[in-house]
Amino acid sequence: MGLLRASGVWERLVRKAAIFGIISSVIALVLVSPAQAAVAEKTLTLSYTCAGGPFSNTSLSVEIIVPDTGSGTFEVKWKLPALTLRTAPTATTQVKVAGKLLVTGGTHTDLDKTGASVSSGLTTVLAAQVTSTVAVTATTGQQVTVKGATEQGSLKLSLANATTDATTCTTTTAQSVTVTVGQGGGGGTQEDVVTYSCTTGTESSPQTVEIKVTLTMPTTAPKAGEQFTIGWAGVYETGSELEAPSTGLQTGNKIFANVSITGITGLTSATGSADLTAATDGNPITLPTRIDIRATANTAGTATIKPAAVNIGTSATSPTIKCEPQNATTLKTYTLTVGSGTGSSPSATPTPSKTPTPTPTPKPSSSKSSRNSTTPKAGVDTGGGGMAGPDGRLFVLVGSVLITAAGVGGLLMRRRPAARFKL
Repeated sequence: MGLLRASGVWERLVRKAAIFGIISSVIALVLVSPAQAAVAEKTLTLSYTCAGGPFSNTSLSVEIIVPDTGSGTFEVKWKLPALTLRTAPTATTQVKVAGKLLVTGGTHTDLDKTGASVSSGLTTVLAAQVTSTVAVTATTGQQVTVKGATEQGSLKLSLANATTDATTCTTTTAQSVTVTVGQGGGGGTQEDVVTYSCTTGTESSPQTVEIKVTLTMPTTAPKAGEQFTIGWAGVYETGSELEAPSTGLQTGNKIFANVSITGITGLTSATGSADLTAATDGNPITLPTRIDIRATANTAGTATIKPAAVNIGTSATSPTIKCEPQNATTLKTYTLTVGSGTGSSPSATPTPSKTPTPTPTPKPSSSKSSRNSTTPKAGVDTGGGGMAGPDGRLFVLVGSVLITAAGVGGLLMRRRPAARFKL
């Protein structure tokens, strides 16, 4: 009886292990799914000593965040900590941030942005993030090095309504961070601000809109027949935003970003889209943080790519707002090399027929019948892979071990009736 009771306990443990193993595997699959995959970034922490101005902080720790790989122009994120004002302001305003970086392999546009909001009557300011940009001059495979500028006042903090009174900060941090240059590259000193003329069906005259457009090329060269993705990111120039028409912009509209492509036969343009939030008459239409533009080249070659038209509507074929670039000939260009070969999966190899061998008693084959499969031309998204990270791989390992243990336990349980019979 003791053995039977022990066997019952063992059975419950095995069942729990099997259930937990399956749940762990499901969690691991969710963790490493492409939708959850984060863009790889690197962080450099700069320690600043500060004095004077409206803020009482004497030291600051600022995180400088850059992408692991980049091309053309990439974004630098400045994560500022919480701040304290010496005197509470009498009117609501914002923190004005000016900052410098030392960059090799690229050119840094000095930071000059407004950041966290400052409430009237309060001396505390919440942590915030502002961004600057680096234009890449290094070539594919090389690195861009980013470090803090050690000159006096390389970081200045002030209030947007009183910029002459600034807290001056200096860093002595010698560490640096690197960005590997992927495919693509800026077109020298050409412009990355696109001047658009935007018309709608309800307005009598077009709007002049300026958007600083950054295109991000694939980090590895695609092959002919493979789908590739170009990232489109746009930021309005202050005072030149695209405003909603008199009828407003309703929910359900999309923005369609286009790029022109030259140099590859049969591929002249590509379009990507993203959802837009509603906007009322005269208010700026908020741009998405990124639009993925996907295309496939059927032939190898080197393409020259630059921003093209931007349209807004419920479909790409019938936009209600049309924006055409007015300075297309002077825009920054990007390069993309498409290698020879094909991204399509090879045709499945037919299974050779076997010559039947007569036997007195046919026996079923122990091997599983082979099945031919064909990969779609655009390829299959197989998940995080090497980018899954240590946490995802840990869940996969734990789930696999637990399922294996449950299986072994199940095999042992199959022998239990024989043990009971012997008793």
